[in-house]
Amino acid sequence: MEKTLLQYDRVVEACMGLFAKKAKDYGTAWRVMRIASLTDQVFIKAQRIRTLQQTGQGKVAEGIRPELVGMLNYSAMALVQLKLGVADAPDLSAGEALAEVRQAVAAARDLMVRKNHDYGEAWRNMRISSLVDLMLVKLLRIKQIEDNHGRTLVSEGIDANFLDILNYAAFALILMDEQESSAPDR
Repeated sequence: MEKTLLQYDRVVEACMGLFAKKAKDYGTAWRVMRIASLTDQVFIKAQRIRTLQQTGQGKVAEGIRPELVGMLNYSAMALVQLKLGVADAPDLSAGEALAEVRQAVAAARDLMVRKNHDYGEAWRNMRISSLVDLMLVKLLRIKQIEDNHGRTLVSEGIDANFLDILNYAAFALILMDEQESSAPDR
């Protein structure tokens, strides 16, 4: 588990680094995004990854890794929106936004530790494509919950699904790092 925590923290810190830079460039304009818009943004990224995996080629220079980073960051942003509510205008400084996003990531990390205990790090034996499929399922569930105005009968809420997506994205990034480090030099 110690190895997982180190790897998890490393990939999350890279994602947070990008978030911080974008917050300086763009401010916190994302605070006006409704949850459904963030859901759609994450969905688009997951769908693009799936297309890249199926076709093996992309017409846009960005590959799978930047899309996973985006999915992790947008999921954290969605968790912030669920906590604080949607703003009518940017209402957080870049530093405040980063602190809120870090809190959301910390909650996801805590959940990951508990689930890893129960599941025995089963994700390490999964394919990245399977993690992407699971994220798509979670996104479709979120869309259904949104269509039901947030009401569920027996299911987890939107927040639980975004926590899982964030963790699946981190797992996929870890697996990519491992695959790249074990690939023979060409």
